[in-house]
Amino acid sequence: MATRVCAVVGAGVMGGDIALDLAGHEYEVILKDLTDERLAKAGDNIRRTYNLVKLTQREHFSSSFDELLSRIKFVTDYDSFHKVDIVVENITERYEAKKSLYAELRTVCRDDVLFGANTSCISITRIGALMPRPENVIGMHFMNPVPLKPLVEVIRGHHTSDQTVDRTRSFIKSLDKTCVVVNDSPGFASNRVLMITINESIWLVQDGVAQAKDIDTIFKLGFGHKMGPLATADLIGLDTILDSLMVLYESYNDPKFRPCPLLRKMVDAGLLGTKSGRGFFEYEGKRRGV
Repeated sequence: MATRVCAVVGAGVMGGDIALDLAGHEYEVILKDLTDERLAKAGDNIRRTYNLVKLTQREHFSSSFDELLSRIKFVTDYDSFHKVDIVVENITERYEAKKSLYAELRTVCRDDVLFGANTSCISITRIGALMPRPENVIGMHFMNPVPLKPLVEVIRGHHTSDQTVDRTRSFIKSLDKTCVVVNDSPGFASNRVLMITINESIWLVQDGVAQAKDIDTIFKLGFGHKMGPLATADLIGLDTILDSLMVLYESYNDPKFRPCPLLRKMVDAGLLGTKSGRGFFEYEGKRRGV
């Protein structure tokens, strides 16, 4: 594939993982966020993910960490976006924030840039409508942790062109991943099911039906899942889970997506999962939530 320069906008855990995986497949990566502090934290997260991957799948990265890091440029501006071929947008799950970002991207990127929105629930059609060429906008829903997950859910918006779908298939293939293309609908296929499962599991904890560890054990031993729904929620981030459920609740106007009050309480308390050190489970070496 000709494209070798990618920008990842949003340097959270997911954005850092995507940048690392791109660098591992010999892409030049521009990792953009708002502050140097966020980028410094991203560097630490990228190192942790690299160490995790080397521990579990030693052969996944053939290059050293320093070599991969040299392929990632950490920036707070758009000065180098003129050479970007693909943008993977990975900011918060809030439409107004995305609206502001795409207003900037449309002024700094070339006309032929492919925009991949790595969103869990927000409509790709709605994001595409923010751009002068909505046919170049597509959903790229990466799974966490990115280097170890072989699947990307690709979402075709109303205006997404066949050429954009083909370019995306080639891009995903270059990362040694498989893509499944679905049509645009809030939550798409994966999160429309996953968020209900996580939310209902939280209701079980709130209602005193079962403890978090027991719920996850049922899914792991009973259904063969590698990770239970509540550990998955901690990995994604409980704040992101709450944002995603709110998008689904407002999009479908269906009470089945109403976030459990316990989820709201935990987010308010700063118990966000692995990134805060505590969610439904505790994680050593992380900052504890309040």
